[in-house]
Amino acid sequence: MDKKIRISIGEDVFRAVLNNSRLAGLIWETLPVTVPFQMWGEEIYFPIPVREEGMENPVETVNAGDLGYWPEGSCFCIFYGLTPISSPGKIKPASAVEVIGQVEDPEAFKQVQRPGKVTIERE
Repeated sequence: MDKKIRISIGEDVFRAVLNNSRLAGLIWETLPVTVPFQMWGEEIYFPIPVREEGMENPVETVNAGDLGYWPEGSCFCIFYGLTPISSPGKIKPASAVEVIGQVEDPEAFKQVQRPGKVTIERE
């Protein structure tokens, strides 16, 4: 079963799908979540009520559109472009993340101009 989610920031609504990893399943069980978010370059991140130390498949680089879980901050991350420590063509999180899904249109997140609140819910 696809775990389709809706990500809402202000009036903007984005669609995504969580993968079948154990960690994505834990996150799915906590939804809906509404919290303030921060931006770090072209990454949106925010805390979620999932505390997971170990990762099944930690990665040091991601692709535009990847959704990640960052265990150091217990954060959900949306990568839609370069972060401050990225190099051309290589999107680099602050430290290793586990990819937990994919957004449909990562370019659409470029319209988000400043931090605010985000809601993630099952679709």
